[in-house]
Amino acid sequence: MEKQKFYITTPIYYPSDKLHIGHTYCTVATDAMARYKRLTGCDVLFLTGTDEHGQKIEDKAKAAGKTPKEFLDNIVEGPQGILDLWKLMNISNDRFIRTTDDYHCASIQKIFRKMYEKGDIYKGTYKGKYCKPCESFWTESQLVDGKCPDCGREVQDAEEEAYFFRLSRYADQVRDLLENTDFLQPRSRVHEMVKNFLDPGLEDLCVSRTSFSWGIPVDFDPKHVVYVWVDALSNYITALGYDNDRYHDYDKGWWPGVNIVGKEIVRFHSIIWPAMLMSMEMPLPKKVYGHGWLLLDGGKMSKSKGNVVDPYLLAEQFGVDALRFFLMRTFPFGSDGNFSNELLIQTINTDLANDLGNLLSRTTAMVSKYFGGSLPAGCGATEDEKQLAAMVRMGSSVELAASGDTVDPVLYDAQLVAQAAGLKKAYAHEMDTFAPHNALSETFKLIQRANKYIDENAPWALAKDMEANGARLAHVLYNLLEATRICGILLTPFMPESMEKLFAQIGVGAEARTWESADLWGELPETAAVVKGENLFPRLDLDKALADLEAAEAAAKKAEQPDVEVEPQLTETVDFDTFCKSDFRVVKVKACEAVKKSDKLLRFTLDDGTGTDRQILSGVHKYYEPEELVGKTLAAIVNLPPRKMMGLESNGMLLSAVRTEKGEEKLNLIMLDDQIPAGSKLC
Repeated sequence: MEKQKFYITTPIYYPSDKLHIGHTYCTVATDAMARYKRLTGCDVLFLTGTDEHGQKIEDKAKAAGKTPKEFLDNIVEGPQGILDLWKLMNISNDRFIRTTDDYHCASIQKIFRKMYEKGDIYKGTYKGKYCKPCESFWTESQLVDGKCPDCGREVQDAEEEAYFFRLSRYADQVRDLLENTDFLQPRSRVHEMVKNFLDPGLEDLCVSRTSFSWGIPVDFDPKHVVYVWVDALSNYITALGYDNDRYHDYDKGWWPGVNIVGKEIVRFHSIIWPAMLMSMEMPLPKKVYGHGWLLLDGGKMSKSKGNVVDPYLLAEQFGVDALRFFLMRTFPFGSDGNFSNELLIQTINTDLANDLGNLLSRTTAMVSKYFGGSLPAGCGATEDEKQLAAMVRMGSSVELAASGDTVDPVLYDAQLVAQAAGLKKAYAHEMDTFAPHNALSETFKLIQRANKYIDENAPWALAKDMEANGARLAHVLYNLLEATRICGILLTPFMPESMEKLFAQIGVGAEARTWESADLWGELPETAAVVKGENLFPRLDLDKALADLEAAEAAAKKAEQPDVEVEPQLTETVDFDTFCKSDFRVVKVKACEAVKKSDKLLRFTLDDGTGTDRQILSGVHKYYEPEELVGKTLAAIVNLPPRKMMGLESNGMLLSAVRTEKGEEKLNLIMLDDQIPAGSKLC
């Protein structure tokens, strides 16, 4: 039987700078969904990539003194670039597209021509507002307080010859698609699109530019380049081989697929993209899902705003799987969520260290302590437990409650088994409706129930009389291992590397890690080899973890700074006579001491050649200790008016050289040859 095909995509990210935690959130979510579908037996094709054309890229490359392609290659393929980030985050994409790839460019020219020949693209003149960061055109009425409605930044006037797509022709079809199907999720996004864009009336869309050159040329009118959204949106089909010979998957049942995107680009994916496909008489995506934003201090993270969180640092400090888990566990997928480092650490401690880590650690430790790492034969699932699991699996209602004051321990077993057997169905429902946070919540209900099961059965008490209670103890521990196994299967899409280690610790072979075994009770071999291995999720000290992260962030910022920055030379000229009014003299340091109650100031006693000591105060204590400057020959301006600092009079200024190294100001006093007499004039 042929496997069901499942095609899923992230948006292709705009590589004007390194990606941040918001991009990672989207990609990890898509990866978790792809891994889940593979787990269930689907044949999955997972696409991600980069959107590499547009005016902003052209401008940023020019500012960096590079060609656009050189600029992009560094961000995409360079050290700690996008490809490195996805490798670090264990992203399992099958394909990566760059819109500068030759096959994609050739396909876009054909797609543009196809819509043109149908009469859906025509030439005109664009006059209106343009947001460069968003690569978006807006009418005056669409602006919010005169600014871009998507990002809130300033827009600029734009007027140029352009081609337009007859978006208005497809307004009714798009409205029907949004209002009468589940094409766009979550449902709240539908209201936004209808109210903000369809109800005011769809205007035809500018789809070419002539004011810059970094884009795919329109092959029949080369002074025009294809507007970025026609170029970018089409990647979902060009990466399958549509109108190119690079791949051959488009006609093999992969399209249509599922597009996972951030809510800021839902308009393009739920209105423009379907209209383009309608124009080309092609199938529409199965679904577009617009997830919410990760907010920092109440605002959207943005590269251009500079309020971004570096996923590299978080992964290095807390581990890749812990970061993946946090992103999927903490934030409801369709809603905005407030990111903080404190919340990340608390989630690791509460869910991973206390709940999952505690369950794994306690269980494996007790198997090792009481049974030498391998439970005895006959300790596994009873027939009653297997039948109970089967009943739950088939949807039968099961009542499991104590009827009196005394609770039969077998009831605890049945409650654990029933909850475990019902988990897979609940988990699958949440994943299939794009609610990974709820799928994790359901899984952790079982983990928490298993921890409660430990306390209910008190294995340490049973172990006091192994002759009387050994069999019961072994069965309790087996049930804990089995519950852990089922949770491990369902957590694999989110924490693949950690679950491999978990399976190794509890002795789970490949046959008991399958989707089919996730609602079966008794799949773990009774005598599986159990190892008390490493603590997968150590508990973190909040203050120390925050301090370590702050230090790592500071070091990373410093490393990104240029080695040396020198202030640019002044362009304003000074006439010679004015310059000559400054009296530059050689001075020798007779004494030097720190000024009390000041961290910066040193008090210099200087021989300036007049026979009377000169006192100058200088804020150089950060760079020099007083004793190392005694006897040095320096340069000073001696005809400045006296000024008071910390109650002391300073008569002049010592000359120094200042520059910036790795973002930190550095200073060196100008030191002269000791053979030059004090008081010599510098000219």
